[in-house]
Amino acid sequence: MLGEIHVKILPKELKDGEERDEMFGVELYDASSGLKISKRSTAMIELVKDAKSAFQANALASLLEKIREQEKKTFGQQFKNAIMLHPTKNESGEIEQVSGGRAFFHFISIGWKVLFSIVPPAHMAGGWACFFVALAFIGLVVVVVGETAMLFGCVVGLKDGLTAVTFVAIGTSLPDTFASKSAAQKERYADAAIGNITGSNCVNVFLGLGIPWMISTIYYHSKDTTNIPASWDSAKMIEMIGVDIPVPDRTGVYYVPQGSLTIAVITYLVCSVFGFIILIIRRIVVKGELGGSDSGRFGTAFIFTLLWIAYVIVVGLASYGYFDEPITTGV
Repeated sequence: MLGEIHVKILPKELKDGEERDEMFGVELYDASSGLKISKRSTAMIELVKDAKSAFQANALASLLEKIREQEKKTFGQQFKNAIMLHPTKNESGEIEQVSGGRAFFHFISIGWKVLFSIVPPAHMAGGWACFFVALAFIGLVVVVVGETAMLFGCVVGLKDGLTAVTFVAIGTSLPDTFASKSAAQKERYADAAIGNITGSNCVNVFLGLGIPWMISTIYYHSKDTTNIPASWDSAKMIEMIGVDIPVPDRTGVYYVPQGSLTIAVITYLVCSVFGFIILIIRRIVVKGELGGSDSGRFGTAFIFTLLWIAYVIVVGLASYGYFDEPITTGV
């Protein structure tokens, strides 16, 4: 049940040119029969001349308080937080008890929590130690997820291309998904949520593909070996990399078969165009990329899910050679 409390503000004389904010408290007690007062029965009310400045001051005070809390953290405290499971306070200050689901996820993830407690606290070395160590740990997790997914695909008989766009992609993109979800809920605009997803894909394409190929090329040339033996015939060359290379040009070069990469990139670009068109339509109709009515939100989610399914189907077919041209060799 909602109610209103009217508080009369008495006038107060101030000196010439004097401006100051006032604050007073309100406490609820002695509730009537059938009513219950929550644990937050006391509230502080501040009267300000400039509401915008007061909001900025409160936001700055909250940020400084969080920074002070971070500065108190040590390695030992991080390990305690990773192991212990206890009630916590939410943003409104209310106590949240440990639920069964939370206890279950804590049990299955406690190993990862303890492992990541090795990451230095954010206040050490100006934050750089936390950044680089966390980046290394994220790379380690990506390697574990990738290798596990590839082994699983090998066991069940999936091609590497199909495994990469399903299990590997899901395992490595789930953190970005949760980060975008959190940004969409907490931020006023959709820039952080959508920018996180598109930025992640840009990093995967430009760094995830470019750097490994560059390192492989440098390593190959440093070994001073021949990647493609001159004894291989034309049919073998076409089967491995899709083209025939004259025998004199097969030494001193580094080749990586493209596989289904071309089809995957083209399909991704087409699906991306449809995705951006949907976002533009939402901006015009709903006045926002995210949110809106239930039908609009679930409808958009359903369309994006169909785009992902279509992408997986096309790449899967390409991985199994359905779009390959027949190989013909002359005698």
